[in-house]
Amino acid sequence: MNKIKIYVASHKDYAMPNDPLYQPILVGAALRDEVPQGFQADDQGENISAKNPNYNELTALYWIWKNDQDSDVIGLDHYRRYLGARRGHSLNQRLMAPDIERLFQQADIILPKARNYWIEKQGDHYLHAHAAQPYQVLERVLQEDFPDYYPAFAEMAASTKAHLFNMFIMPRKHFEDYAAFVFDVLSAVEKEVDLEQLEGQEKRVFGFLSELLMDTWFKTRDLTAVEVPVVSLERTNWLDKGYQFLKRKFLPNAKKKVHF
Repeated sequence: MNKIKIYVASHKDYAMPNDPLYQPILVGAALRDEVPQGFQADDQGENISAKNPNYNELTALYWIWKNDQDSDVIGLDHYRRYLGARRGHSLNQRLMAPDIERLFQQADIILPKARNYWIEKQGDHYLHAHAAQPYQVLERVLQEDFPDYYPAFAEMAASTKAHLFNMFIMPRKHFEDYAAFVFDVLSAVEKEVDLEQLEGQEKRVFGFLSELLMDTWFKTRDLTAVEVPVVSLERTNWLDKGYQFLKRKFLPNAKKKVHF
């Protein structure tokens, strides 16, 4: 039996599964006064906790990569979103160990169902929602420094579909390869992005950019992925979400509302 650990990234105290399979991890712990009971702080050991305002849940990803040396299978969920056995809004619908073992008989890695924007390509969607310069830096870094990965990036950018959220479950060997790739790319991008020129949620730039790297990585590595539903504990206002999507696409100069 594999030792499976699914980390749940959160920036605050929040209801968590009463299940040893799932480990809450406080992101940006270096910037917070206290750690909720039962949470792992991401500022212990080797870490980039203080970069959380720019890296989002990736500070948890980095901590896991550098400090979890025991797990055979590693996953990452969010406090509001879980990879699920079926779609819904209850923690009871999250994946359990037998589900995960069964899914690994079908594919190399487990990912959330791909997000399909239908009328907009992923690259265009990013540029309509976010500052352009960091995206352009990312694309150039991949072209020049990681050329083997660029075709998969270009394919993803030209598609309406991609696996987003930075959520996954994968065996250790794939996880270590994925994490090394993500942080190698983002460290190169970070050198060329002036954070002082970004405002509001745009300062979360490396977390946003990293969502473009999952498909880039696993397709380049020729791995297979099985998709599962996302359990959203907080219900989405799809009318507002659709309105904001159309506004970003057709009114690019309007005030943007992106992740909510």
